[in-house]
This record gives sequence, C-alpha cells and structure tokens, in this order.
Amino acid sequence: MAYTPTTIALSKTVKTGPIKKVLVANRGEIAVRVMRTCRELGIQTVAVFSDPDRDALHTRYATEAYHIGKAAPRESYLNMQKLIDVAKRSGADAIHPGYGFLSENAEFVQKVMDAGLIFIGPPPHAVDVMGPKTTARQIMEAAGVPVVPGLTHAVADEGDALEHAKRIGFPVMLKAAAGGGGKGMRKIDRAEDFASGWRSARSEAKNSFGDDSVYIEKFLVKPRHIEVQVFADTHGNVHALFERECSVQRRHQKLVEEAPSPFVTPEMRKKMGEVACAAARAVGYVGAGTVEMLVDANRDFFFMEMNTRLQVEHPVTEMITGLDLVEWQLRVASGEALPITQAEVPLQGHAIEARLYAEDPDRGFLPSTGQLVHLAFPGGEGVRIDTGVETGDAITPHYDPMIAKLIVHGATRAEALGRLHRALGDTHIVGVENNVAFLQRLVAGEAFSTARLDTGLIEREHDALFPPATPPCEAAWQAVAAVEVTRQAAATRAEAEASGDRTSPWAATDGWRVTGAMPRVVTLRHGAEARAIAVTAHAEPTAVAGTWRLRLVDRTTTVTVVARDAQRHLWLDGEHLLFTVDDPLQRDADAAAGAGGLRAPMPGKVIAWLVEPGAVVKAGTGLIVMEAMKMEHTLTAPADGTVAAFSYGVGEQVPEGAALVEFTATVPN
Repeated sequence: MAYTPTTIALSKTVKTGPIKKVLVANRGEIAVRVMRTCRELGIQTVAVFSDPDRDALHTRYATEAYHIGKAAPRESYLNMQKLIDVAKRSGADAIHPGYGFLSENAEFVQKVMDAGLIFIGPPPHAVDVMGPKTTARQIMEAAGVPVVPGLTHAVADEGDALEHAKRIGFPVMLKAAAGGGGKGMRKIDRAEDFASGWRSARSEAKNSFGDDSVYIEKFLVKPRHIEVQVFADTHGNVHALFERECSVQRRHQKLVEEAPSPFVTPEMRKKMGEVACAAARAVGYVGAGTVEMLVDANRDFFFMEMNTRLQVEHPVTEMITGLDLVEWQLRVASGEALPITQAEVPLQGHAIEARLYAEDPDRGFLPSTGQLVHLAFPGGEGVRIDTGVETGDAITPHYDPMIAKLIVHGATRAEALGRLHRALGDTHIVGVENNVAFLQRLVAGEAFSTARLDTGLIEREHDALFPPATPPCEAAWQAVAAVEVTRQAAATRAEAEASGDRTSPWAATDGWRVTGAMPRVVTLRHGAEARAIAVTAHAEPTAVAGTWRLRLVDRTTTVTVVARDAQRHLWLDGEHLLFTVDDPLQRDADAAAGAGGLRAPMPGKVIAWLVEPGAVVKAGTGLIVMEAMKMEHTLTAPADGTVAAFSYGVGEQVPEGAALVEFTATVPN
C-alpha cells in the first residue's frame, strides 16, 4: 500500500521538563559518550550491564550501574521492561537509547513515555514511519524527494523477489527493511547468485533486528554515500547541521567519515539541507536525525534512508560546528528550543573520523576477540578519542567489535589528513587483531588523499591496500633485540634479588668478561624469516612505560615494544611490526596443531553447511557459514581437496580455534 502524506502533529503524550538523572540504555563507547556530556551538565547517569559487561568502562564511568541479564542482547540490552524497571528503581527522569539496540524501536519509545519517563529522541510516530526503510521510501516519494530506483515494499517470496530484481536490473542490493548499519545487506550481481544472497540477507536481518523482511534497490555504480545531520525541537525549528561523507565502507558498513564532504558544493549543500529538513518536518521529527543519500558523479542525490537516532559518526559534525549534539538532545528533550538559528550554525575547518575495530582486514575483516593487553591512544591538538574500553578490557563475541573512534580536526582537509596520519601511527593495540595498519594504508593512498571516494573504494583499490609484506628494516630487528636483552637482564636481576643472594656471579647481567663485554644472542622471527642477533649493551636503554630510547648501530631512536607471551610488538616510525622470540619446539607444535582442517577464527554459531561430507571442492569454495557479532561469515576451502567431515552441526555454538571441518588437500601430480 502506498504511503498517504498527512500533517503529523507532535504527540501530546511527550513528557518534557528538567532532566536530573539519565539511564543510558546502551553500552560501550556511545554510553560513555552520552555520560560525558551528562557529567558536564551536572546530570547523574545510570548504566545497565549484561554479564560480560559487569566491569566494562561504561559501568565504571556512570554514577550508578545495574545488572540486567545475560550476554545475549535479547536478555539484556533489548529487554524493554528490564530497562524501564531499572529507570524507575534508580529514580531516572529520562532514557537515552544511544545507537543500535532499541534506539529505533517505536514500541520502546512508547513504553518509555507510558512509564512517565522522558525519551531522549524522536516521538514514536516518527520512529514508526521512518524506521521501516520501505515506509520511509514511500514518504519521500510522496514528498517529491528522489529515491534510489527499487521497491517501496518488502518481499517475502524468493521467486517474486527474483522477478522484481530482474525487472529492476542487476546488479541489485538486498536490504533489511527493519534496520541499517550494514546488517542484512547483500549486493547481487547475477540471477544465479540470488538464492544464496537472499538467504544470507534475511538470516542476518532476522538476527540483527528480529525481522527478516527484505526489499530490493537498484545498485548504483560508484555512488558516494553522503548524509545530512538534522536537528529539530518541539517549537517548530528544524536545522541542517551540514553533511558528512561516509563513502569509505567495508561489508556495507562505514569505516571512515568526514565533514564537510569534499565533493559537495555550497549550492548542493544548501539544497541537500533543505530536502533533509523537509523530510524531518514531514514526520513531525524531534531531536537528532540523519537523512542518508546516495550521490552520483553528476551530483544528483537520491534518498536512501533516515536514521532516527544519533549516528556513530556524529563527532565529525561536532568538530566542524563546535556544538555538542548530546547536549542539544538533552535540552530539546527537556522542552527547550534550539539555541541558535540555521544561519548561525558555524562551519569551521574539516574533520575526519576513523573507526578502530577488532578485526582482521587480511581475512575479509573477520571480527577478532580477546583481551586488550595493551591500549594506547594518541593525543595532541585537534585529536579526539571516543572509546568504551581500556587496557585489560575484553572484546567479546557478543557485541560490535569497535574499539574506539579516532577523530581529528584541522583548518583544512590537508591539515586534518596530516593529523590523522600521525594519530594512527601513535595508536597502539595488542591483544586482538585490528585495522589500524589497514587504515594507515587507506588514508595514505592516492584515492583517499585526493578525495576520489565511493562506496566501492576498498574493493577497487584492493591491490594497493593489501600489498605484499615487506621485510623489516635493520633498525627494527636491532631495536627488538636490544629491548629483549634488557628485559632478560631485568628478569635475571629480579630472580637474584628474590633468591636473597644479590652478590652471586650468576646474578650479573652486564656480560662482563676479562676480554671485554660479551654479546648476548637473541633469535627473532618475523614471518618466515628468522635471525640470530648479537647485542652488546654499552649502556642500559631508557624506558618509560613500554617506550624505549635506544642508541643503535647507526641511529638513535624512540620505539615502543610490548611483550605478549613470545610475541614482541614493535612500533617504529609509526609502523607496527610483530616479532616472535623464536622457540623451535613451540613452532613445530603450532604447525602440527593447525594441519589438516579448517578452524573457527572466532567464537560463534554454525548457520549452514554449504557442501556435504565427501564433497570434492576447489580452493575458495564456501564450506560453512558461521554467525558472530551479528554478522554472517562464510569460511572457504584453503586449497583444492576433499571435505572429510564436519565437527559441528547447524545451530551449534563453536569456540574460537575449534576444528570445524576435516579437510584433505589434493596432492599435486
């Protein structure tokens, strides 16, 4: 049924008034972000936490915190009644949903209001009509806003969906009707691939949003993803706070965002802002919202969806306007008018945000889990970090694997880009695979530097972004060896002091001999290369919290070295290199343990077998589908060979490292 436009008035049941205590119905960095502004305004905060988040940063940062259930979101962060009960028990006046979870759930908004609480966000009718992406498309069409060609309704039958796709014309994009964030999206290039993409999109949509409804859009070739931040109050004011460029994506999820867009002209900016504000007015919108658009090479823009919440990338808007959007949310929810006019919204400089994820870019950006053994963020002028974790915290398989958002600001895009280069080089993460080195290559690349951006940039620039590994420089080998000798000497001294005989010759660590200092030999491995390096220490290197000042053979330099088991993580000149203190026995054992099968790269659940036991397959053939962190991941054959057996059935939970598939590689003739 087509949408019929009507004049929508603000719901009379919306409660406003002074806010003294806020329950943040979320976790991680967005919960901490909201609490930071509340603290600045003298507003108390209430955190909620699941079992694995008991000691999380957001629970420590809040004024008070309450346990709400097990790890599964449906038993904790998605449990509406538990959240409302905690709000009442804690004496909170209002609930802030953050983003994700229940932030775009109209039923939750209504329940909050029915409980006599203030919902810090739009009224339920706005969420209701703009939440389902198909309804939002209908509203935009009725308002005369251009939309991406496609359907304005969800399709339930696979056969019907395929016929629609053929009429629209391949390539097409399957999209979850109930939500966004890259979940439940699949690009389909050919009719032959439709069935598998259809199943994956619906399964992922169901897992992420509790609704497997999917609709179809035409896939635009080389589009730019540009969105407009809008803000509305209860007094009829609606402002556009300029646009953000969000074209750099992987798995249909944003990775790097910037404001303003380097592609948008002043005339285009004005027109996009007017259209976005009209969209907000059409649904009686209140609070922070984002109108997302796809833009072609001719600068024609098409409405894609409206997110009725604060966006992950809102900090770049804050950096170029000098405004605190969370403060605006709180003031609007309290009944205040927007504090400035549209004409008074400032536009100052350029900002870029890079999302730091626990994921492995070299393995298709698979999420990584584990404890953050070492976490060090950059500082300095124009640099901001939004995070929900600290050293010692864990990235679990239950939630999004974001570690932090790194945001930089400069007077120009070039200045902001230079700060981003430096800041990424000063970001040190040990304990999980992460995308920092990938981001360094991405922002240093010619395409990003010259702002030749589109949503297919990463795939198009694959060879440049995933170059062959280069050997470490001599200074890197020398630095790790020098620090390792110092570490070993410190361990020997500590042992001697613990023994009570500090004068024992066995406690001497200076390598002194009658004939001169005796070099110590350290065997290091980087990838397949191993070296035995002799170190003669003429003086102890200076160390401060893992950062060392070294005088090497031909240079004096500052490095950071972090030890984890046999691994040695080195940061030298902004580059991260991983060495191993070589142990041949352990190396052989590890090689034997990894032979003959396919292992789970992360904890998760088996969703499907893609072949049957006994199948003869080619390298790269999909074998098994796992679900982890709300995303589906297809694991492929490592070589040509035969699938002997599966170790886990569909629906079973799998621990990280578990043998999933018994696989026999074909021996070449």
